[in-house]
Amino acid sequence: MITAVPTLLLLVLILVVLTPRSDGGGQGNQWCIADEQTAADVLQVALDWACGAGGANCSMIQPNKPCYLPNTVKDHASYAFNSYWQKHKHQGGTCYFNAAAMVTDLNPSHDACQFESLP
Repeated sequence: MITAVPTLLLLVLILVVLTPRSDGGGQGNQWCIADEQTAADVLQVALDWACGAGGANCSMIQPNKPCYLPNTVKDHASYAFNSYWQKHKHQGGTCYFNAAAMVTDLNPSHDACQFESLP
């Protein structure tokens, strides 16, 4: 049993080193996304604010753009919330949106749709 401990520790170390990080390469990146438990009508209000007065760049969630699909309020809100937060987080902007959003370490980018992440 005692001789198995160093082997087990070595295997754990190998797994830790070789396991890919979910945060986009270990940079500590974070994204602001819509909370899946938030009702669609609440997300829509927050999405409208983010793309309007909030100043988020919502051009990529327009038809025929890389982040238009899936065409859901949740997915569009996630993109808009993240755009707003990345732009304003160093000036005090939050990822709150009346409790409709949350910060994640998991990169929400998919296919050609790339979510920005700034340090």
